[in-house]
Amino acid sequence: MRLAHSSWTDADAADTELAVVPVGSTEQHGPHGPLGTDTLTARAVADAGANRCGHEVVVAPAVPVGVAEEHRQFTGTLWVTEANFRAYVRDVVHSLAHHGFDRVVLVNGHGGNIDALREVAGTITRHDDAYAVPFTWFDAVGEHASEMGHGGPLETSLLLATHPDLVATDRLEAARDGGSDGWGEWLHHTNLAFDSAEFTDNGTVGDPTAASEEWGAELLDLAATALADLLGVVADRDTSRPAHK
Repeated sequence: MRLAHSSWTDADAADTELAVVPVGSTEQHGPHGPLGTDTLTARAVADAGANRCGHEVVVAPAVPVGVAEEHRQFTGTLWVTEANFRAYVRDVVHSLAHHGFDRVVLVNGHGGNIDALREVAGTITRHDDAYAVPFTWFDAVGEHASEMGHGGPLETSLLLATHPDLVATDRLEAARDGGSDGWGEWLHHTNLAFDSAEFTDNGTVGDPTAASEEWGAELLDLAATALADLLGVVADRDTSRPAHK
């Protein structure tokens, strides 16, 4: 059940403790990808995973702005501080838990959110009346995860499968040619770069010309299956906290 599409009486009648919160970003994804890529993909995976789960699941509206200052040189990118991001996500989960939807999976589509989501999920679980865990879709697609870049083949493929009208396919070659092969500038396992503009001219990382709608459908299936399995485990998990020793 999508909260944004439901009345309060529909929500009140929902017989579940399970909820998912799609969490994305509004940031550059090369010259070919929409600024909302991370939000669109997170929402697509959240919907698909909830639909194939054996339990009723409440799907909250997506959080559209995340931790993305690393893309600040590219026009249209929006960002918030990690502290504000964590506080906002915590408040969203708190409000869900207030209505009894207190087992929450944070479905993430942006790499810059990962550390903050793990931290806030721990804070929620330890200190609030809810249990929360983060799930990042591109980490849950098996061997394909190694192909993750930025506006690269994975994200572009998933968009081609879910929002093909938003991909500027006539710019894919330019995106590849003006991008980089990998993320960051590494020396002795240390990333010397803090902003993406330091190593990619147009914001792209990876080769989006390798993307396809068929690959995107496979990625969506893999991510949704993994999310549905996780939701089942979260539904049955003992969420009581260990006693103090």
